[in-house]
Amino acid sequence: MDPVVIIGASVGGSTAADTLVQAGVPVVMIERDLARVKPCGGAVPPVAFREFDLPQQLISRKVHHALVHSPTERQVAIDVVGTGATQDDDYIAMVCREEFDQYLRQRAVRRGAALVEGQLLGLAVDARGVDVQYRERDGGATRVLRATAVIGADGAYSPTAKALGLPNLPRCVAIQERIRLPEAQMARWLDTADLYLGREVSPDLYAWAFPKKDHVAVGIGTGPAHSKDARRLLANLKQRIAPELAGGEIILQEAHALPMEPRPQMAFERVMLVGDAAGLVVNTSGEGIYWAMKSAQLAAEVLAGSLPNPTVARLQQYDRTWWRRYGSMYRFLRWLQRWGYGNPRQMEVFTDMCRNRDVQRLTFESYLRKTMTPVPWLAQLRMTGDIVGAQVRHLLPSRARPEAAIAGR
Repeated sequence: MDPVVIIGASVGGSTAADTLVQAGVPVVMIERDLARVKPCGGAVPPVAFREFDLPQQLISRKVHHALVHSPTERQVAIDVVGTGATQDDDYIAMVCREEFDQYLRQRAVRRGAALVEGQLLGLAVDARGVDVQYRERDGGATRVLRATAVIGADGAYSPTAKALGLPNLPRCVAIQERIRLPEAQMARWLDTADLYLGREVSPDLYAWAFPKKDHVAVGIGTGPAHSKDARRLLANLKQRIAPELAGGEIILQEAHALPMEPRPQMAFERVMLVGDAAGLVVNTSGEGIYWAMKSAQLAAEVLAGSLPNPTVARLQQYDRTWWRRYGSMYRFLRWLQRWGYGNPRQMEVFTDMCRNRDVQRLTFESYLRKTMTPVPWLAQLRMTGDIVGAQVRHLLPSRARPEAAIAGR
């Protein structure tokens, strides 16, 4: 049997490859640049380490607290705690992509996947397979590889999607700097991740400061209408938190694009799309690592079960299963992003919403365990009352407020 070719060998591509080789399917991964580090905030839910059998050594720092800053610098301190009886996994795992991606890629290769460094040039699909044309990075020779099927795990600009003639997805831009701080300054970021709201740092998403082992990743995300202003927005964020970055050294500058909405179709004739290539980034948080891995695993499982005749009807079981499991979550988070980040007033309301303990625990339960947690009716009443109250307060003429009102942990 001809191999399955996977375009991209980051978290999604490596997970798909690993799933397929363990099912006895020959695999070739084609990665454009093995030296490139995927720019990313690097937040991973603990459930990923269990589901994908990942070692704890990949965690650069465990974050147990979050601090949300409103446009007027009101602050809400939140414990990363779900609703479960045990709290062993109540944290956000921060990883460095140069270590995380390499581990997944090397594991897939150890288990039997082949790895080629090259650039996809085109796909030719016929009734019996796919001709994959690519250019080798070393030497520039053009090659054609015959494949049983192709999985595109090649990011927001997906050459695989382009080869299929699919339109570009709307994309947001994320830009960040990794800043190494003196030891005394790093104590501020011991186990707290900060989110910053405000038009001066992000008109339609949010900005962040995420701690890693020996540095802080400071960045912003913004939608297509403001992407040209990304560097200015990052400069504004650094100015806003300048005292906390004093003495820091920039060790890396990074930028990348994230899709803003899922593709309506992810499985085609002998070709499937996963992760960013399929638009599977959640709107409110921009989280993509877990969803790239999960979609890649599901796509690979469906493909393995469809061989040796992976018709489009069989492969579309991937689409149906994915949206049955996660469709309501994507729709809700898309609405929440538009509602909460729409304007400065709504950002203030969003901050107030984060004060509600039910919101905190249910949000983190869903994030940490990746399940849509049922909401008890009493909690629904409390949340609704707080949100309506906040909406009314911020519709009224502004009153003088203290610069920072910190909700206790």
